Amino acid sequence: MDWRISDGLVPYHEALSAMEARVEAIRAGTQPEQVWLLEHPPLYTAGTSAKAGDLLQPGRFPVHQTGRGGQYTYHGPGQRVAYVMLDLKERGPDVRRFVRDLEDWIIRTLVRFNGTGEPREGRVGIWVGHDGREDKIAAIGVRVRRWVTFHGIAINVDPDLSHFSGIVPCGISEQALGVTSLA
Repeated sequence: MDWRISDGLVPYHEALSAMEARVEAIRAGTQPEQVWLLEHPPLYTAGTSAKAGDLLQPGRFPVHQTGRGGQYTYHGPGQRVAYVMLDLKERGPDVRRFVRDLEDWIIRTLVRFNGTGEPREGRVGIWVGHDGREDKIAAIGVRVRRWVTFHGIAINVDPDLSHFSGIVPCGISEQALGVTSLA
């Protein structure tokens, strides 16, 4: 397993190209699995379930269509993204278990930083309850190609939360639901 950490902001198209190449190399057996920790400049990504009407401010940030699951997501400074490229044939070809493992990883990470979070039935990601609300603190959006995973998770450490207002983040439109961060 290879861990890669990028300190500066990584343009989305560069990250996507690198992920695509790594996934093919993992599948071919020429490179090891990788978890890549990074941050992006401000942008929106549209997953395979994104609805056009959920992009509320189309010109605010660049929008990238992506093959990962989910709807619209914001990425930007203060949000740690972990792209997880693993061979599920070697770990057990179970996508649901993989997503549960990602949820558990996020929860354990939040605890290490004196945070909390829990999954919610019927909702993707990790949530924090407070003051009668539930806010998403981490998003999950993955893709699996021939049992090799890519894309991954995004944990809101200290992003500008107003940047989420340009989209309906992850389809969250109910008044009692929102987005939060560790900060």
